[in-house]
Amino acid sequence: MTFSPAILAEHLAALEVEAGKPARYVIAFSGGLDSTVLAHALSQNSGVPVLAIHVDHQMQSDSADWSEHCARTATALNIDFRSLRVNVQLESGKGPEASARDARYSALHAQLSSNDWLLSAHHREDQAETLLLNLIRGSGPAGVAGIGEIRRFGPGWLVRPMLNVDRANILQYATDRGLEWVEDPSNTDRRFDRNFLRHEVLPRLKSRWPDIAARLQRSAGHAGEASQLLVELAAIDLESIGSRSERLPIDGLSGLSAARRRNVIRYALRDCGLSTPTTLQLDRVLKEVISARVDAQPLVSWPGASVRRYRNGLYLLPETLAEVVASVPVSGEKLELGTGLGTLRFEPGADIGIAAQLFGDGLTVRPRVGGEEIQPQGQSHTRKLKKLLQEAGVVPWMRDRLPLLYSGERLVAVGDLWLAEDAVAKPGVAVRWSGRPALH
Repeated sequence: MTFSPAILAEHLAALEVEAGKPARYVIAFSGGLDSTVLAHALSQNSGVPVLAIHVDHQMQSDSADWSEHCARTATALNIDFRSLRVNVQLESGKGPEASARDARYSALHAQLSSNDWLLSAHHREDQAETLLLNLIRGSGPAGVAGIGEIRRFGPGWLVRPMLNVDRANILQYATDRGLEWVEDPSNTDRRFDRNFLRHEVLPRLKSRWPDIAARLQRSAGHAGEASQLLVELAAIDLESIGSRSERLPIDGLSGLSAARRRNVIRYALRDCGLSTPTTLQLDRVLKEVISARVDAQPLVSWPGASVRRYRNGLYLLPETLAEVVASVPVSGEKLELGTGLGTLRFEPGADIGIAAQLFGDGLTVRPRVGGEEIQPQGQSHTRKLKKLLQEAGVVPWMRDRLPLLYSGERLVAVGDLWLAEDAVAKPGVAVRWSGRPALH
């Protein structure tokens, strides 16, 4: 399709049906051809505030010069500009392309405010490359669907409004208007899979089928529809087995076919914000975790997620869980507990809670060390915490990660599970534990 500011504006307006009116357009601005054309077109008649953000990965000797070029371009276009420097974790094992992408999107994510649209200049050939890469990797329908046009991203949306535009049209637009852009030399390095496809494979395919990118895009669209149907089926199955995403009942999963079982686990992992497994990793979950003995505590993990079993529950968790740090003083309305453990929040004026005086005297959060005792609210005698946890069916891996709230040497609360009888006041300060892993 041809490309112009008017066509871009019309397409963005159509996407508001799903995402609502954007508060701001935030361009992922590399300074290359594609993002330069996107920035120029937006600057002509968007009617929405525009911010261009350049992420300097510090992986090329000329990267500082690229940032300066982007700043000059934004100034010439009369749009706001911001430059960010990131450190790419090359030792992550994902490869330089994926590691740079992760660092870039993490940095951009942190810059977004409510209802911002992060705009990326991916085009039709990018979609074709992605589809081929994912086919080569053995991806399922979600991978074959390639690059999505719009999806939730932090407090806003990630939008790719140029997926239907050929690179040739983008180049023509830039040439006609005398635009200048930077060329990243790594884009010609054929050691990278995407570059090999771009420079070696797609030109050969295009020589035989000139409209190959459009054909592949149609396939991606069909796969996207199939993927959405799988999502809807997984939501139905999740509801039918009476489950929440972070804990799936083994008996409910066992009543599904193998394909639907795999589908609902992938869906639940995504719903929890966890990374999805490869086919081999998911097979391990089915064979080693779901099929384990009831009294076993198997664990399968991969970068970004882990799966455990306890009794009849399949628990979906971050790859690692933080340990509760010893003797952290409570100050303010909340306390972050660390990776995967969520946040303790303290809400004054609740119908029932910890006496406000105790907060005034000073409270600390400590980890469990063993031997703790508490008289739970409403009970007539002191109980061993170990026994309470066993009776409540708290999963074993969380028993030593419970945040214990102390007043001096007196245990007054166990997360938001139990308050001590002699620490309760009406009204009082409620203890809420948000974002915690499943405990039962």
